[in-house]
Amino acid sequence: MIEVRFYVEPMPPQKNKKDRKKKGDGEGAVRSGLESPSLFINREISWIKFHRRILEEALDEGHPLLERVKFLAICGSNLDEFFMVRVSGLRRQMKKGALEVPPDGLTPLEQMEHINQELLSILETHGKCWYDDLLPKLKAQGIAVHRVQDLDAKRRKGLREYFERMIFPAMTPLALDLNQPFPFISNLSINLAVIVRHPQRGDRYARVKVPLDLFPRFVPLPGTAQGRNRDFVLLEDLVIDNLDLLFPGMKIKDAHTFRITRDADIEIIMDQAEDLLTAIEESVETRRIGSPIRLEVDKDMPEKLVELFTNKLGLHPLAVFRSHAPLALTSFWDLLGIDRPDLKDVPFLPYVHPEMAADKDLMAAAEHRDRMFYHPYDSFVPLVNFLKQAATDPQVLAIKITLYRIDKRSPVIDALMEARENGKAVAAVVELKARFDEENNIVWAKALERAGVHVVYGLLDLKVHAKLLLVVRKKGKDIVRYSHLSSGNYNAQTVRIYGDIGYLTSDPDVGADVADLFNYLTGYSHKDEYRKLLVSPVTLKREMISKIEREAQRHREHGDGYIGFKLNGLLDKDIIQALYRASMAGVRIDLNVRGLCALRPGVKGVSENIRVNSIVGRFLEHARIYYFRNGGKEEVYLGSSDLMPRNLNRRVEVLVPVLDKVYRRVLIDQILPVHLKDNVKSRDLQADGTYVKRRPKKPEASLDSQQWMIDNRGIWHGEG
Repeated sequence: MIEVRFYVEPMPPQKNKKDRKKKGDGEGAVRSGLESPSLFINREISWIKFHRRILEEALDEGHPLLERVKFLAICGSNLDEFFMVRVSGLRRQMKKGALEVPPDGLTPLEQMEHINQELLSILETHGKCWYDDLLPKLKAQGIAVHRVQDLDAKRRKGLREYFERMIFPAMTPLALDLNQPFPFISNLSINLAVIVRHPQRGDRYARVKVPLDLFPRFVPLPGTAQGRNRDFVLLEDLVIDNLDLLFPGMKIKDAHTFRITRDADIEIIMDQAEDLLTAIEESVETRRIGSPIRLEVDKDMPEKLVELFTNKLGLHPLAVFRSHAPLALTSFWDLLGIDRPDLKDVPFLPYVHPEMAADKDLMAAAEHRDRMFYHPYDSFVPLVNFLKQAATDPQVLAIKITLYRIDKRSPVIDALMEARENGKAVAAVVELKARFDEENNIVWAKALERAGVHVVYGLLDLKVHAKLLLVVRKKGKDIVRYSHLSSGNYNAQTVRIYGDIGYLTSDPDVGADVADLFNYLTGYSHKDEYRKLLVSPVTLKREMISKIEREAQRHREHGDGYIGFKLNGLLDKDIIQALYRASMAGVRIDLNVRGLCALRPGVKGVSENIRVNSIVGRFLEHARIYYFRNGGKEEVYLGSSDLMPRNLNRRVEVLVPVLDKVYRRVLIDQILPVHLKDNVKSRDLQADGTYVKRRPKKPEASLDSQQWMIDNRGIWHGEG
């Protein structure tokens, strides 16, 4: 095993009990103030700060050029989902009243005002990033996105011929006047508001939908692709240049792009549905016609036209956003399809441990010792092969799995179907309520049912977010259970871009716990205690708080308390208050929180011992690691759960203890500290809720945690 260690320095012990008593007295004085809203960062404001960190990556010239375009596209897709889900929820609360006051105390209206204020500068930066930075640099590299009106006559003629032949037949302009009902505008579609001059009737308005569902956003110029060079125009720009064909006999006075975002947070209504599957199918249909939440317009749209749309759509002026960049940035992902490896991240080969190679007995390897996989640095293929071997092994009796987000062409699904063909008992808990994946999951659930798999459609009142795989195998006169628990979905596509940790073990207690949990998910059970797993909503939150409090007590007695977490979100008020109390007791706490964080570090007398950093880089940080020093009896947990109310109270989540001593040591000494010490892609959360990017003091002292993982992949599999 390669020895590359980043030890967490222990806190120095306190001098005597008298000093600790004084510390405790001070803690008691402040404890009563832990309800103060000033100690919590608002969730939505924290999300906006996260969005800024992603935008900073689009602006970072350290990334290859097309990867920067990718980050700008992520900005677009993230904002779309934020409005469809979070802002739509705030709008409902403004109309019907808030269900509960958040820990920070902000009302829905105050949150909306903060969001709007923050987004003004963000949207302006989107435009500068594209027009002033990325667009010229792409052109310099032979990838040009032209304005149609800037092209020469020959090229414009070729585009017009293409428009007449291919696009024009698919288009339907709709009049906007008092004699016509206001047309339905579909969610997230790009539209044109066109002002035409009628010879007798004067100015008239019309709406034209840009057919993005039929044609590419980036339309190649006919006959211009040569070698590494590519020339494009935006589809909406091409439509605008040919509007005269759609409105013959009219004078085209002006045209502006606009886009509607609708409420997509579907409500599942069981009253009129026969079952959960039918209820979700019917509910997904309502997403298309959800209430308008946001109106995006180009920055030059006349106010009179904006007022027409806000009146017809019933939108408040706060819901109108003038975009300085092209609308629908999410479709800029299309540029990543250009074959220019020199403008993308350097690929690498994920690691496969020799004992987990395809020609090995993978179940024997899992019995020899537990196995940990840190994707994408470790290959996902061994887990797929493990499942394939289970599907054909005559001694395997049953396979059970939870499926949350399933890829379009899934080798996991293929293995499950093969197992069923071979007579195995196969059960799949398919979470139909996985947001924006409902339709895809419904398709796969029906396909699995047709193959004879026993499919359970999740639970009505809880989302099944736990990532579990259980293989039951007969070995002589005994039964062996192989359990795989992960932070990531069983998805061969997302595993390439998400940083996720999975853990494979044949430990009997873990296997028994996983079996009990599957019995709860597929049948009836009210089990509220588990042998080794932490399970929400029954034990996880209670046990996490208990372990935090245990660390605080240990520090009061011995002065060596330490907590280190890596997770995606930290919002739960009770957990945060427990961490505050531990900090007040003197426990040093390091938190690597990728996204939302409501905890304020560095508050005098409360969180002076807490540090929070966030990493945004090439891969989406998605792993969860929870470490408690526990006086030398160290505990490390991995799994699916963040420390947010939805994970702890409204989802089925699982954390598993790392039982293997080598993996536990590597997580404590290497993987977790590397993420905490990153000074290239890391930003530190300040007490005021802002983030400050870390800078290495010297170039040779730079540490990019994701690059370190690539360079050292395989290090965590040593036999010790």
